[in-house]
This record gives sequence, C-alpha cells and structure tokens, in this order.
Amino acid sequence: MATNTLSLEQDIQPLSEFRRNSAQIISKLKKENRTIVLTQHGKSAAVLVDVAAYQRMLDKMELMEELLEAERQINTGDVVSHDEAKRQILHNLEKWK
Repeated sequence: MATNTLSLEQDIQPLSEFRRNSAQIISKLKKENRTIVLTQHGKSAAVLVDVAAYQRMLDKMELMEELLEAERQINTGDVVSHDEAKRQILHNLEKWK
C-alpha cells in the first residue's frame, strides 16, 4: 500500500508538538498510513514512518540493489547460459541429498 502524499499542513510537526502528543501522532501515523516530518528550529530534522512502511522501503531498496548488481553483471559479461545455470543448480541440489 502506498503512503499518502505529504500534506504540509498535516504531516509536518515541530518536535515540541511531537513531544506533547507523541502517542496521538503515532496513532494517526499508523491509522492513516501517513509519514510525519519532524522539525527542529524550523528545519526538517527527522521522518517518522510506520514500521510496516519502513520494512517495505527496506525491501524495495534491497531489490533495487540486487537489480543494479544484476545489470552490472550483464553489462560486464559476468553471466552464464541457461543450461549452465541449470547444471549448477542441479549440482548444488545433489549435495543436499
């Protein structure tokens, strides 16, 4: 599920406001799937996201890194044929029997 677009009015909170109403703000963050930007001295200081949304971001970043590595391997010719990959997999599976 994608997070909502950042609302300048609702999703940017001063740190002092967060300190006073942290439970309410976290509840809203979870319930409405919002991202909260905390400010300190008028400047953005931290971003709060729901744990599940954070995990999804980590998973997406990991997948993107794997795709970039695969693309690098293709571009440098560091690849094996389908038949060779199949042979390697079957050979490794034999070790586990």
